[in-house]
Amino acid sequence: MKRAMARLWDVTFGRSQFLRFALVGVAGYVVDASVLTALVELLLIDPYSARIVSFLCAASTTWWLNRHFTFAKLPEQKASSQWMGFLLVSTGGAVINYGAYVAALHFWPLAYEYPAIGAAIGAIAGMLFNFPASKLLVFRTGLPAP
Repeated sequence: MKRAMARLWDVTFGRSQFLRFALVGVAGYVVDASVLTALVELLLIDPYSARIVSFLCAASTTWWLNRHFTFAKLPEQKASSQWMGFLLVSTGGAVINYGAYVAALHFWPLAYEYPAIGAAIGAIAGMLFNFPASKLLVFRTGLPAP
């Protein structure tokens, strides 16, 4: 059974950077939604300001996980410069992410009542930009990855 599970991993997540990136994104969403909910519900911070803080927490988490899981087979880069590069590249995804979040809260009362719904919509929208940008610009060696 253990061998079968290892083989299943190898032919799915083990081979696909996109699937690993998406799995890391789920972990990032959990951080994002948890921090967002705590700030809005416990500290009574408005959901727009709280999202900026929660996004930075999630982005830092996903950078670390991508560095050690999604793109782990690449040569190590200096962590501080890679993290800054990741945050810089993620700014494009953040604009898309935050725009989708704000639109969801503005046009969908349920998302305003439960900001984590808007955060999920934003996360999915941002991922479509962040994966290719991260792969080609942050987690690379010399030339862009194929």
